[in-house]
Amino acid sequence: MSNPQHFTTPQGREIAYHQTTGTEAGPGVVFLGGFKSDMQGSKALYLQEWAEETGRAFLRFDYSGHGQSSGEFRDGSIGEWAEDAQAAVTTLTTGPQILVGSSMGGWISLLLAKRIPDQVAGLVGIAAAPDFTEDSMWNGMSSILQAKLMKDGVIYQPSEYDEPYPITKKLITDGRNHLVLREDLELPFPVRLLHGTADADVHMDVALRLLEHASGDDIRLNFVKGADHRFSDARCLQLIRKSIHSILMA
Repeated sequence: MSNPQHFTTPQGREIAYHQTTGTEAGPGVVFLGGFKSDMQGSKALYLQEWAEETGRAFLRFDYSGHGQSSGEFRDGSIGEWAEDAQAAVTTLTTGPQILVGSSMGGWISLLLAKRIPDQVAGLVGIAAAPDFTEDSMWNGMSSILQAKLMKDGVIYQPSEYDEPYPITKKLITDGRNHLVLREDLELPFPVRLLHGTADADVHMDVALRLLEHASGDDIRLNFVKGADHRFSDARCLQLIRKSIHSILMA
């Protein structure tokens, strides 16, 4: 795998990325990863291979504090990672893009749809987790943990994917400035929401709530029985590809 390229956001953060130049007309595809994930995951690499085979423009990148980008993970927040994503789309791509957001990337893709709607041709949400810092993290804590977080500024939560990860006061309080399920959410382009019934990290109710809350003429939700939060086995990867194709044909 080649080394990534880098660009600097208007806020001074150095973002690592890989980009495939497309030969086909029409929108490119941008992959937005999840919380404490990076652009080397199976979904991002699968989509790059697909883009190279089909001539579709494709971009994957690491938010600040993730992967090969600058900064420390515990110093980041939803607002800053959304700024990174917006800078990547506006700086590195031309014309409307199909945003493919995994977990937290699903939330960030919704923020981009609000901020730069003219540059969004469609959206694929994979186990999308809008507002998770409030609805899952904060509301899932005991009052004792909430008090400890506010006092100490950070607590550490176990993760089945990696070492325990920090949940900071900044992450929670900043997240409240970027909630998307508490106000109108217009998605005037094709949207495909994909979710596994065995997802232990983002409950199916989140997908249903997003489906009911968002407004748009072409929003579809597809549950995959037995699929987990990673949503990266062969059938799930094929469904992601088919969902992108569905948007391209819409």
